[in-house]
Amino acid sequence: MNDTTGMDIEQIKAYLPHRYPFLLIDRVVECEPPNRIVALKNVSVNEQFFTGHFPHYHVMPGVLIIEAMAQAAAVLSFKTLDVRPDPDSVYYFAGIDSARFKRPVVPGDQVVIEIIAGRSLRGIGKYKGVARVDGQLAAEAELMCAYRKVGAKP
Repeated sequence: MNDTTGMDIEQIKAYLPHRYPFLLIDRVVECEPPNRIVALKNVSVNEQFFTGHFPHYHVMPGVLIIEAMAQAAAVLSFKTLDVRPDPDSVYYFAGIDSARFKRPVVPGDQVVIEIIAGRSLRGIGKYKGVARVDGQLAAEAELMCAYRKVGAKP
């Protein structure tokens, strides 16, 4: 499957169960199943997490940048499998390695998230994720995610 076209928010919502305030990607600009996806997160001062995370100096929490990477990886996985999530399945985090944060992400930033798929075995996929703002590396991590039926052990 080769689908380099992007996706708007409504198309993304068809592939992710997340909703406000936890849907953390706004647009997919490139999707090349099974290899790669590039997604955008537009960071607004109105984000709910800013009310409690460094209210005197708004910084997007690093764990949410990693979560945005995982959401992009989930879209890539579902597009690769040519399936959509259903109420009986979930896409879990199974591991995070080598996470590094290089610059703060602040209101007004547009985070460009690139996910490169690694190997996949028995419903567990490995991915390399990077997040950039204005071409500068903001964060990077290696992710493992697992596609499971609800109630099944991850």
